[in-house]
Amino acid sequence: MLADAVVVQKAVAVTEIESFGDRVHLVNWRIGELVNYSRFQSNHQFTNSPSHQMTTAVLLSGGLDSAVLLAEEAASGEVQPVYVVAGLAWERAEQAIVSRFLATSLNGVRPLVSLTVDMRDVYPAAHWAVEGRPPAYHTPDEDVYLPGRNVILLAKAAVYCAAAKVERIVLGTLAHNPFPDATPEFRTAMARALSLGLAHDLQIDAPYAGTSKADVVRRGAALGVPFELTLSCMNPPSAISHQPSAIHCGVCSKCRERHDAFVEAGVPDPTTYAKTVNVGRQL
Repeated sequence: MLADAVVVQKAVAVTEIESFGDRVHLVNWRIGELVNYSRFQSNHQFTNSPSHQMTTAVLLSGGLDSAVLLAEEAASGEVQPVYVVAGLAWERAEQAIVSRFLATSLNGVRPLVSLTVDMRDVYPAAHWAVEGRPPAYHTPDEDVYLPGRNVILLAKAAVYCAAAKVERIVLGTLAHNPFPDATPEFRTAMARALSLGLAHDLQIDAPYAGTSKADVVRRGAALGVPFELTLSCMNPPSAISHQPSAIHCGVCSKCRERHDAFVEAGVPDPTTYAKTVNVGRQL
């Protein structure tokens, strides 16, 4: 249901904000000159068919939330999974599990697009996310902030989407996310800036912005999402062994969030944890 509609008659945009799913639309941008993407488009063999215009880009991390989001979006239209490599310690393990997840029978899902924005020249070499030294099990969310995480994910994905004529990006931001780049205001401003800067109408949605992780688990269970092919861990053993495994360390804060969500949802946790000292009593 439409909650607010702000119409700027003589300016450049119409902004609509829907209450359900924290949906942000930016339409009717009028910009003097268009950016020439012909070379990029030629290399990627993009088309301008009507069905292509309806494709939604899903920022896929390999985690539980984005996996369920991909499945839900695929149930209603064509989706383009996008994985952005940023140089973080667990990404090789994520990419392996993403490949396994996408190999399952999901209709309407296009081949994975992998993009790169190396942040190791910004984050210190000793940063826990680069070094592979994750925060402890009971670390609060506020202490695991990666500055600019959604900024870089959305910016790189948006450039791809402009070239590919994709007009909608979704990401799996959950309710009560404490970070500044996870707010409705940020998404509105980001969609506006990217639409202007790329001369391309772009919509950024966070369908789970009012949803808990436990509710996402329930939704995924109802859809039959293979949770065992998702990875929500900042120190997965497979990052060291380089094996395509979904085994979780069981001692980082992301493992806590994951396991607590299954417990709260009343859904059996299919996750294999390398260490069960924290989760064993609830399994």
